[in-house]
This record gives sequence, structure tokens and C-alpha cells, in this order.
Amino acid sequence: MNVLVYSGPEVIQASLDHTLTALRSTLLPYYSVQPISQPALVSQPWQATCALLVFPGCRDIVLSKAAVSIDAYVQAGGFFLALGTGSHYSSRGLDQGILNIASTSISKDMLLRFFDKASGSYIHPSFHPSGFDDTYRAVAIQPVDGERIDIMFQSGASEVVGADDGKRNVRVLARYIENDVEGPVAGVLYTVGRGKIILWASSPEYPLTEEPASSISMAASVTPEAIDIAESRRRILMKNTLLLLGLQIPEEATICRPLPQFLTSHFVKPHIVSLITNSIAAPKPGTELSAFEDSNDKFRFHALADSGALIRDSRRAATTRTDPSTWQPKHIIVCTDGQLPDREQTPLFDLGLFFSALSSARKKDAVAEADEPWGIGDALLYGEAVTSTQTMLDKNARFMGLLPTPLVSLASHQLAGRGRGANVWLSPSGCLQFSLLLRLSLATFPANKLVFVQYLFALAVVEACRDESVLGEAASPVRLKWPNDIYADFGDGEGSKRKIGGILVNTSFAGGKVDIVIGSGLNVLNPPPITSLSQLLSPDDDHHLSMERTAAAILVKFEKMWSVFVQGRGSFEPFMDLYLRRWMHSDQLVTLTTSVPHQTVRIMGITPDHGLLRTLPESSGWSGSSEGFIDLQPDGNSFDLMAGMIKTK
Repeated sequence: MNVLVYSGPEVIQASLDHTLTALRSTLLPYYSVQPISQPALVSQPWQATCALLVFPGCRDIVLSKAAVSIDAYVQAGGFFLALGTGSHYSSRGLDQGILNIASTSISKDMLLRFFDKASGSYIHPSFHPSGFDDTYRAVAIQPVDGERIDIMFQSGASEVVGADDGKRNVRVLARYIENDVEGPVAGVLYTVGRGKIILWASSPEYPLTEEPASSISMAASVTPEAIDIAESRRRILMKNTLLLLGLQIPEEATICRPLPQFLTSHFVKPHIVSLITNSIAAPKPGTELSAFEDSNDKFRFHALADSGALIRDSRRAATTRTDPSTWQPKHIIVCTDGQLPDREQTPLFDLGLFFSALSSARKKDAVAEADEPWGIGDALLYGEAVTSTQTMLDKNARFMGLLPTPLVSLASHQLAGRGRGANVWLSPSGCLQFSLLLRLSLATFPANKLVFVQYLFALAVVEACRDESVLGEAASPVRLKWPNDIYADFGDGEGSKRKIGGILVNTSFAGGKVDIVIGSGLNVLNPPPITSLSQLLSPDDDHHLSMERTAAAILVKFEKMWSVFVQGRGSFEPFMDLYLRRWMHSDQLVTLTTSVPHQTVRIMGITPDHGLLRTLPESSGWSGSSEGFIDLQPDGNSFDLMAGMIKTK
């Protein structure tokens, strides 16, 4: 789920920056915290995956065509948080102090406000206009359910007007304190429809130890001890605010920086690691490989026998937040001659179990053990915490080009996981994420067939979930969402179809060959609020779901499909029937918004030549081709198929 932070032109940049930092430090890895622009709020289908919409401090009245959809989002059960704002609670509709609509040509629908049907009142978040009191100052507030905070940053003079605890839908959260006397409301929670709104007149997103709040504390001659106390209480206030809005806060210490990775191989193929290091170090032997520098990362290589101190020191520093620019170099521990690290060194992933499961899955699916070069999964780069398995490969082109293939990069945690487009992929404990590096010769494989790779791998993931080593029959609700997502249908009413995985494919062409990096993320053992495979099992089910067997099943299913796919020069025909049985869209009606007027079309399948989404108009008289079909590209449109809509990006 996403926590979206408004980043429109009215936003105060410092408030935006501190809001993003505060939310990410509190909510990751349970939620993806991302900025969202005003155009995106208007045009993108953000509501379905939004756990919370946040407005930082703004320097002017917020006027947007998105105002109506924001109100509808809250009415339908969404959550809204505004920082550094006052509020007018008015049964008169529009307060003259906010905006005199009658004297302007601005539509009422563009004013950010919420209507409470139960009381017939409007709630207006009141950001102070340009030219208003923009001075910084320190305020004291008394939370109703918490300890007094003697120092809180505030820009301007905001307060909540008209809020009263006597009203059924209003709950005062805090009041200003001056000379030990409680004053105006500083924070309030409103219930609107099925949703909730929290408005803070003060600015709890600003840390007191950083600018501009730190200057105010110094000017007031506040002692360091008092600042520490206020800062601790400020952080508690932010956490409690998020809890009141229904979010869940991770309890365990979060890994904040990368840990060393282990370059390993299947124990029955002990020569693989040496072949890889020889390729990277050439013309020198791999035993002399100590460092490699590329455009995105610097790598340092260490022998397994000499890695004890490195691993201990890295773990001690792992939970300390640091600037990502300091996350260099990336350390790789080389495990030659079939060695594997001790289980204490890889507590979240059993490498021995993974390689054993790989052999068992191949035997079960009648996939031959490949010797030249080796099978998919036999060469594994594993890290408990990495930036991104995808970035480690496709953003280091020279390093990637030297690596023999196939190679899998797998991590228990990603600190900067990537999704499609500008999306991120959350990687809390229980998520299986890895990237697979493959290489093909363009002399024998048509480049225009590469689009099918994402479909093929997604199909392999769904089929692996149905394997008895993973979920068996319990995985029947797992389905494909075109073009590259994995969903599970929990069958519990509206919103029952929930995303549990996704596929990302990047390609790089050079020297008559193409490097393919397939990134895969699948929620396997995650507890709520993340939706995962484990939640498809009943409490009395004796399936022993594991990351290792799930990873092995996916790779072997794909290995078998990949062999057929490559031999068929990229033909998807052998997989088409199974793909259409496993996806969610057969005969689905959607609205194509790229046409004017909008067109209702029925999804028929995907084209066998270029992998386009094939649709057929429901009404006659308009079509995209002589056959009547409208074929759509996966990268040229934004597909909110869950909401029945396709539109131009």
C-alpha cells in the first residue's frame, strides 16, 4: 500500500522533505511513501492503493480539480492528514475568511474541503495564504492522550476554528499551551463518511535537531536536554497520529544499510564461483580479484574464510540510518569450491535448503541438470539486505556484461526496490525478491519477442505457487494481472483482489547480444498489512511454506518454460492457453479513455506476434483496425484494469 505525500506548487519544500523523511523512517517497510503531484492526483487512479494521503505545509490555498476526488476518497473510507494547517468547521458551507467564492471565478469544486453529511457541515483545511504571517516560531502543545511537548515548530499562526469535542464526529487531539493555560485547538481528528481526517495546526514533521527548527530552539536558549525530550515526544506524536489513521507501525529494528552479499553455487557444481570470478577479473585469475568499480557501484571482494570481522561490523552498523551516498563500496564474499556460509551468517535464507530444493524441483518437473554453462539458480548472489537486486545488475553495465549467465541475485531485504515506471517495491521480511540475469544472441532470437519474457516469468510464478512444494491447491486464487503483476483473489467482497507480486524486465543490447534482467517480487510470508501467499492458507493447513522452496519452484518452472521459449525463437503459442487460464481478464469490460468519446471494449487476449492487449469494441461503428480489434501496448498506457479503465500515460 502507498502513503502518498502531496508535492504540488503550493507546498513548502522544507515541510515536504521532512514529511517524507518522517513517514519513511516510521512506516518502511510496511508502506511505500511517495510524493504525488497535482496532475497525478487529478489523472491517475491513486485511490485504490492509497493507505493515507498527506498534505505537508502549504504557502497558499490549495485549489485543484482533485479536490472532489480527495473528498470522495475519504468518504469511501480513506485517510487524510494535513500538517501545518488550521481548520474551519462550518455549517455555512464556505467561510469568508477562507475564500469568497462569490467574488471569484474559481469553481467551488476546486477548493479542498470535506463535507460531513451527518452534521451538514464542511471541514476546510486552512493553509495560510501568501503574505500571511510566515514567521517561524516555537509553540507548546498539550496532547489529550500524551505528555506535554514544550517545543514544537510552527510556521505562521494556524489554529482549528469551530472544532468542539461536543460534536459527534470531532475529537480534539491537542491544544496550545501558553503560560500553563490551555488555548486554541492545535490538532483535531474528524470522522467524515467512512474515513478519517487529522489536521495539525502545528508542524510535527519538523525535527527539532535540524533546520529550521533547530535555529528557533537555539534562539530561545533551550537546553539540549529539553530539546531531546521534546524531540522524543514529537516522534511519539507522529507515530500516534498514524496509528489513529489505521496504519500499522513496524516494531522490529529496520535494516537501514546494505549488508555483504555471498557469491555461491550449487554444492554439486563447485566450479561455478571460480568461473564467475575469473570472468570478472580477466585477464587476471579470479583469485586476485579484490575490487571492481562501475558507474553505479564500487565492489570489494573477500574470501569467505576472511569475512568474519566484515560481517560483524556490517551488522552492528546495519540499523543506523545513513545517507545512501555513503553505501559504498558493496561487499561480496566469494564462496569457492562449493563452500556455503554458516547459517548464522545467513539467518533469513537457508542456502543449503535452497540448492537441495532446486534439485528436487528439477527431478519432479523432469528438468535435466545442465552442466554447460549451468542451470538457472545454480549461481546465486545472496544478500540479507541490498539496495536493489535489479539495480545491482542493470545499473552496472560493465560488471553485468562480464558476468556469465544465468545468474540469480536474491535478497531478503531491499532498501531501494524498484517497480514498474517510477514505482517502488516494498521489501519487508517475508518478501521474496530476486533478479535473474540471462543473455541471448540476437542472431538466433528475434528482439521483438522480448516483450513476452515478462508474461512467461509471471506465468512461471503463478504455476510455482500451485506446486505442492509451495501452496498446492490453496494457490488457486493466485492470478495474473496483465501485463506484469501477480494478484490473489481472497473473495471477501469489494477489494478482494490484492496484489502480491510483480515482474520487472530490463534489457541491454551490445555486441549482437541482449542482456535480460528479470526482477521478481513476491510476498510469501508477510504478515498484514502486506498481503502474501501465507494468508491463503487456513490456520490448520500443514503446508510448510518457505522462501527457499518457493524460490526454487519459480526458477525451475521458468527454466523449463525458457528452454521451450528460446528453442521456439520467442513464440508464445505453447503457453498461450495456460496464460489465458491463469489471468484475470477474459471477457472483462473496460473503458478505453484514449478515445473521445471514451470507448467500452472487451478484453479478448494478447496478440501472438507482439504481445499487445487485444480488445474488441462493444458497440459497432468504431474500431482500431479493419478486423475491429483495438490492440494496446503494455508500455504506452496506464492500465487500471482493477477499476475497469485504460488510459494514456
